[in-house]
Amino acid sequence: MRRRRQDGQPNTQEKRLIIHADDMGMSHSANRATIRAFETGAISSASLMMPCAWVAEAVEWIKKNPSADVGLHLTLTSEWGTNRWRPVAPVDKVKGLLDPQGYMWRSVEDVVRRASPQEVETEIRAQVELALQMGLKPTHLDSHMGTLYADARFFEAFLKVAMEYRIPPMVFSPTPEVMLMAATRGLNYREVYQRIEAAGLPRIDSLNPQYAPGESKDKHRQRLHDYLRTLTPGVHELIVHLGMDDPEGNAITGGWGYRVQELEILQEPEFKRILQEQQIRLFTYRELAKLYNYRM
Repeated sequence: MRRRRQDGQPNTQEKRLIIHADDMGMSHSANRATIRAFETGAISSASLMMPCAWVAEAVEWIKKNPSADVGLHLTLTSEWGTNRWRPVAPVDKVKGLLDPQGYMWRSVEDVVRRASPQEVETEIRAQVELALQMGLKPTHLDSHMGTLYADARFFEAFLKVAMEYRIPPMVFSPTPEVMLMAATRGLNYREVYQRIEAAGLPRIDSLNPQYAPGESKDKHRQRLHDYLRTLTPGVHELIVHLGMDDPEGNAITGGWGYRVQELEILQEPEFKRILQEQQIRLFTYRELAKLYNYRM
């Protein structure tokens, strides 16, 4: 068992980084890229979008590779032009999540305006249940496009479902940046954090949700390298978005090339060299749960 400080936080001076690929299951291209990244050691974690068309393919690979650290990317929006998806829950139970065509809304703002907290809870619970029925054991829960962090009522539903199923939610230490972000969404994070801490939920110290389609590859590479060089001791998460350079991916969005180059950059020897130089250890949500002695 790891020694802990008197304030209950893990005692470590190690730099630990979860390199986390979002959007597994969204497309065959995203699946291929995520699997490639796992197999080459470019990422340490990923999360799966249960409402999407290619989830069965992703599940098949995860079940054959049970050591892969894969959680659920709880999904309440469907943002792309023609690659759309619908809720997992019965539509009559989540009408506020549906746009006029019967798909999920494209924007976070529309979900906040039109969906009730009960509908949100119903849908994310249905996504967790579907994953369990398919034989998965998610290592964590996070939120596509950050929708569950965009409204204090949705965040409460997120915590409720995560704690009920004992699947660690992506939550954060109360840094000034987190406190400010929460306040803009009407959330008293200091009060919420007391419950997070009392429940022993694992938490990360910082999140880099970087996503900049249209950025040149050189600038993209330099930004990621600079990020690694600024990491301090603690547990951090870098969110990445990956894709293969194929017709399917490029048909989803004109910005798909960003995902292709992100996969390439993560696999470059220089990226791995900087990780070693900076003494950064790749980390997973499974390890994070163990660090906090959290029983899943």
